[in-house]
Amino acid sequence: MSTSQNTTSPFAIYPDLADKRVVITGGASGIGAAFVESFAAQGARVTFLDIAEVDGMALAQKLKSAKHAPRFLRCDLTDTCDITNAFKVIHEGAGATDILINNAANDVRHTLSDITPAMWDTSIAVNLKHLYFCSQAVVPAMQAKGSGVILNLGSISWHLALPNLAMYMTAKAGIEAMSRGMARDLGSDNIRVNCIIPGAIKTPKQTLMWHTPEQEAKIFNGQCLKMRVEPEDVAAMALFLASNSAAKCTGREYYIDAGYYGDGV
Repeated sequence: MSTSQNTTSPFAIYPDLADKRVVITGGASGIGAAFVESFAAQGARVTFLDIAEVDGMALAQKLKSAKHAPRFLRCDLTDTCDITNAFKVIHEGAGATDILINNAANDVRHTLSDITPAMWDTSIAVNLKHLYFCSQAVVPAMQAKGSGVILNLGSISWHLALPNLAMYMTAKAGIEAMSRGMARDLGSDNIRVNCIIPGAIKTPKQTLMWHTPEQEAKIFNGQCLKMRVEPEDVAAMALFLASNSAAKCTGREYYIDAGYYGDGV
């Protein structure tokens, strides 16, 4: 791993990521956008999927001068037919996926009594189900070439038993089990599967929704390091785990949370 930096990214440069074909779900904003920017800065060939068409097109325009301009595809990740069609387009245009980052999620607050069967199905679709079927879409080509990386985004929330998130935390806990199962099943094909667990990340969405100064102070009180974790910090972890520097890392959870042992926010 080189410790030098390029002119557009604060990250270490991983030469083996250049020209790799990377697919990122939920890439139009927040942590996903940081993934898109960081992998594009490494010279990777990035395609990102999101339902947020305006944000997705704006990000693609912003990064059009990258070595390989990232490609945005609108995709409703709650619809398995849409997922199938999106990956058909990706593989016809760019070839087999080398790295899949399953990032998309929606952490809407809720109480137990709020939830209807339809809301449950939608939440599981956006927070868990699509990770499985996006992985299913890329694995055959990874198996054929004998390598690949899948990174699934978990959450600190269920480890802390945060309030008003039971449905979301159910999905996020399932992601860790799914990642371990996939790592076991795909290891003989040299496909690595890991789970990244972000802490309280300062994204624009979270700032608008619930990160008031008082809540930020409570988060700091629960963290070992008294600083906000940014989307770029999560992206730095993803770059390492996707690179050959992490060639022996699979089936594990990697926290990027400033040592968050808080009691809820």
